[in-house]
Amino acid sequence: MLDDRAKTLLKALVERYIADGTPVGSRTLSRASGLDLSPATIRNVMADLEELGLIASPHTSAGRIPTARGYRLFVDTMLTARPIDLESSSPELTAARGQLHPDQPQRVIAQAASLLSNLSSFVGVVTAPRKASVFHHIEFLRLGERRVLVILVAPDGDVQNRVIFTARDHSQAELVEATNFLNTHYAGLTIEEVRERLKHEIENLRSEIAALMQAAVQTGEALAESHEGVVVSGERNLLGVQDFGNDMGSLRRMFGVFEQKTELMRLLDVSSRAEGVRIYIGGESQVVPFEELSVVTAPYEVDGRIVGTLGVIGPTRMAYDRMIQIVDITSRLVGHALSVK
Repeated sequence: MLDDRAKTLLKALVERYIADGTPVGSRTLSRASGLDLSPATIRNVMADLEELGLIASPHTSAGRIPTARGYRLFVDTMLTARPIDLESSSPELTAARGQLHPDQPQRVIAQAASLLSNLSSFVGVVTAPRKASVFHHIEFLRLGERRVLVILVAPDGDVQNRVIFTARDHSQAELVEATNFLNTHYAGLTIEEVRERLKHEIENLRSEIAALMQAAVQTGEALAESHEGVVVSGERNLLGVQDFGNDMGSLRRMFGVFEQKTELMRLLDVSSRAEGVRIYIGGESQVVPFEELSVVTAPYEVDGRIVGTLGVIGPTRMAYDRMIQIVDITSRLVGHALSVK
C-alpha cells in the first residue's frame, strides 16, 4: 500500500508527464506536487515507486515516466472526471449534437467515429449496432458422423447455415426431436433470451438436446457477430503523436490492426459486456495488443439495450479525464440519436 505522500508524488508525476511528455525529475516533481520535501526524500520515494513497478527510468534521462501499472493505479484511484450534462449548452456539446443526425441513422455511426477522432485528436472507433438475433425456425440435419448442419430462419425470412461438430454422433431422429422441441419452446426469442433460459433449464433437459441447443445458441451468436462492422476514423492522427514519431515499427503494427479490424472487434466486444466507461492500458493485459496504446471505451444503448460500443484509441500518455468525458458523452448522444423514431 502506498502512503499519502507516495500517492501525491505519483499523481503529480503522471499528470506532469501527460502534460509535457518528458521524464519527470525530482526538482520538477517537488514543484508540481506542492509538498515541502527535500530532494533526497523525493528521490527515496521515487526509488520505492520504481521498485513497485509504478514508474521507470528511461536510459536517456535522470527523470521517471509512468509504467502501465502506474497509469492503472492513477486512473483507478486518483482520477476524477466530471460527468457532462447531456442538456449542457457547452460549445463542444452543441457541435457534437450538430454532427449526429437522428433522421439519418445509417450515418450516425460514421459521424460518431469522426466526432470521437476530432474531439480527442486520436482514433475514434464505433461498432455498428447489433440487431437482436431472433430465430423464427431452426432445423438440425445430419451430414455425417458428428457433423450437423444448423439452419436458422429469421422472422424476415433470412436463412443462415452453419456446420457444427458435436461431441457424439446423433441420429436424424434425435435431431428431429431437438428441432421440434426448440421450435416449440424457444421460437420467437432472441439468442440472448434463449441463452439466459438455458442457464436455468439445462439440468432439466436431456443431455443430447441440451448439447444441441447450446450449439444452436453459439451458432446464432456467431452469425450475429459476423454481420457486425467497426468504423474507424482518424488513424493518421497517430502519425503526429510524439510518442510514436520515431517508432515506425509500432505504427505499422497498429495500422495493421486498424486494417484487419479483427483485434478491434475483439476488444470492443469485451468492452460491451461492462457498463459505463472503461479504460484499457496497453502492456497490462492481453486485451490491448500494444504497450504504447490505451483505449477508452463505453457501450451505447438503444431503447435501454446495449447494442454497440465506441471509444478512443491513443497513446498511453493521454489526458484520461478528458477522454472519459468525450467517450461518455458521445455514447449517450449516439444512443439518443439512434433511439429517435
